[in-house]
Amino acid sequence: MDISDILQGLGSRSAERDPFAEDLDDPFAADRGQQSGQADLQALTRTWVNERGAAELLPWPRDGLIERATNRIKQQIELVEQMTGDMDPKTNFSLIIIQTEVERWKFLIRSYLRARIAKIHKHTLHYLSTPALLERLSETEVAYATRHQQLLHNHYLSSFLGSFPQNLQNLNDTAGGISMITGPDEDGGVFVRGLGSRDIGGEGTIIVRGRGRDGDGEVEVERGEVVVARWSDVRDLVEKGEMELV
Repeated sequence: MDISDILQGLGSRSAERDPFAEDLDDPFAADRGQQSGQADLQALTRTWVNERGAAELLPWPRDGLIERATNRIKQQIELVEQMTGDMDPKTNFSLIIIQTEVERWKFLIRSYLRARIAKIHKHTLHYLSTPALLERLSETEVAYATRHQQLLHNHYLSSFLGSFPQNLQNLNDTAGGISMITGPDEDGGVFVRGLGSRDIGGEGTIIVRGRGRDGDGEVEVERGEVVVARWSDVRDLVEKGEMELV
């Protein structure tokens, strides 16, 4: 048996066992809203890149993307455990590929969550004090951010805030019209790629309305074209899925 024999039988085995792959037995799954493994992987990768590139916290995926990805990983781990004791060379080669794919999915999810946690740590009060921004967090992230802020405030009280007058112990004071709560830099520059207008099926150009020192303007961005813009000018387009960060 050589490597060609192993690779020949790999395709059929992967289709039968791989929850990350397309649903070959149900070609109409996508029409019923059931996402395939490849579609989820593409969506997860795009979500990860957008989160790492955006200055502020992006909305948590409400379509169950993270939950589906986590479930697929669990299925693959169970499959790996079942195949571990199999001494068949074809199965062992498949096992290596499956383990590599599992690690790729785990990396994307971990890196995505770490990027969100870093933003929560940096501007906790900013997200907790604004209802519209609070909706961007998942239930677990809300609980985490709330507990994190409580521990931080208690630490400040025991360290130095406790010696201040009562009216100076708040961390969200807005006296004098100046807020102590800082937020992310929404005017920072980002690289974005056009994905086409969602109104016409991902085709056509996208209008980016930008603000400049000398005046405001509009730029037409073709599908696949990469431009540099302020995050605040393309935020809505990224959230609509008409542009993505690169």
